[in-house]
Amino acid sequence: MDRAQKEAVVAELGEIFESSGVVVVAHYAGLTVADMETLRAQMREAGGHVRVAKNRLAKIALDGKPCASIADLLTGMTVLTYSEDPVAAAKVAQAFSKENDKFEILGGAMGENVLDVAGVKAVAAMPSREELISSIAGCIGAPASNIAGAIGAPASNIAGILSTIEDKAA
Repeated sequence: MDRAQKEAVVAELGEIFESSGVVVVAHYAGLTVADMETLRAQMREAGGHVRVAKNRLAKIALDGKPCASIADLLTGMTVLTYSEDPVAAAKVAQAFSKENDKFEILGGAMGENVLDVAGVKAVAAMPSREELISSIAGCIGAPASNIAGAIGAPASNIAGILSTIEDKAA
């Protein structure tokens, strides 16, 4: 890899570290190509990405970034999983590590916050962005539904009473 290619990789990694909602660092020694492809497919499905990069170049890219303190995690055969959604990459990485013992989560970063292994597990347990939006929409819609039911109930009751009176008169 020549100098221009290294500079391009550092620029790309710098963009990843700045724009990602979460970055998870893991060891992947011993994973097969098929295992890595499975991880990439799962991550792509969740809206995330997987990147293997030289630790030295990643450390250079981390310089001056909000998550610069994860540089200590970059030792050995490391892989970066990241996503714009602050939960997606952590969820997929956590699930994949349960399925595959050779994928060992070291930690990560969520903005300026450094996450240890327990922190990544905690982030993975959080609801995703879509789940939060749907629950908020449900909470907002519930009072309106209750009001509509309360307004319609007296008319329904009156109609039921009139129907009963009519049946008794007939």
